[in-house]
Order: sequence, then structure tokens, then C-alpha cells
Amino acid sequence: MEGGPSKLIISFLLDSFITSFICFSFKKGTPCVFSTLLIEQFEINNISNIKNNFFMSSNYINIYNNLMILTRNKNLYFKCEIKDNFSSRLILFLLHFSFFLTTYKENNNKKIMQNIYDFIFRQIDLSLRESGDGDVSVNKKMKTYINTFHSILIDIINWDDKNIEEKNNLLKKYLYYDSNTNILASYFDKYSIYLNNNNLNFFTKSVNKHKF
Repeated sequence: MEGGPSKLIISFLLDSFITSFICFSFKKGTPCVFSTLLIEQFEINNISNIKNNFFMSSNYINIYNNLMILTRNKNLYFKCEIKDNFSSRLILFLLHFSFFLTTYKENNNKKIMQNIYDFIFRQIDLSLRESGDGDVSVNKKMKTYINTFHSILIDIINWDDKNIEEKNNLLKKYLYYDSNTNILASYFDKYSIYLNNNNLNFFTKSVNKHKF
């Protein structure tokens, strides 16, 4: 398979966040692999056989697209007064993926969760290369994105045990928004419940219109 649904690419990535889904995923480049699902040990290493590592790529594309749809929620930007730009969309994407991975990593096959992680960050890597960034620039940006993601993963541990002020302070570490309304913290409360009420297959089988 050489590409994802074009309408999602066109609509979501106007600022070149992701310029292609997997246009060349099975023909060139190297996938990303991490050795364990322990938060403190997430890391990406280059290997050569993309086809073997992404044998479930259609499912991974659906997960990726579902996360993209959640990130494109215009109500979040409007109600929380978040600037709709590359930086904000990237952080929101990583936040959604962090909750997703935290929810499903315990009760699902570690290899599958590893492949999902690899696939998501490989798409970001590929998109940067497709948009014209060179190796040095891509490597620097990917290191920053991955470090940010790991930091979010650590911060959202015991999310449900935090009060609204603690949740707002956590989110404000990564995203500038109007925290006086508590809308964004409440949104991720509902998103966390939504993830727990749906299993991983719900996100792998199709692209959904999410309501919670």
C-alpha cells in the first residue's frame, strides 16, 4: 500500500505537518523501532526491513488518521483560544497519542504497540523529509518531538488522580491556551474515558467521527 486517504492529508496538513501518509513507506527509508514499552526506555533505532515491521500497516494508518481527526477538532482551538498553527497541532497530536498509548499499552500485545509507536513517528519523519528538510534538520526536530512525547507520557501518569488545577498546569507546560475555562483539561478527561470505553480494535478497523 503506498498512500493513505488523500482528503485527510490535504485537510490536516496545510502547514506541512504531515505531507504524506506512507507514500514511500514500503519503497525507501528506514522504519523506527523502540526496545520496550517502559516510558523511561522509549527510543528509536533505524533498521532496514519496512515490509516486515509494518505488516499491519492498514490498521496503523487507521489509528494515525483517527488521531489526526481528533487533533483537527476546531472546537478545541476556538473554545480554548489555541492558535491553529503547526506547533499547536503537533502538541495536540502528541497529547492525543500519549493518552492513547498509555491507555492501551498494558492490555495489548507489546509488539503491536511497539509497531504503532514506530509507525506514528515514522510518518512524522517521512513528512519532514517530503517537505524538504535534510537529514540534519530532520534528526534535530525528531529528537525534540520524541523528547516532548516522552515528557508528556511521564506527566500524564495518574492523570485521573490530579485535580483540575494540576491538569491545567500540566497542559500549559506544552501548549499555550486559555486555562481559565478548564475546557482543555475537561476535554482530556472525557477523551481518557472514551479510550477506556473502546478497545484498540475500534481505532484500527476504520476512521471514526469521535464524539465524547
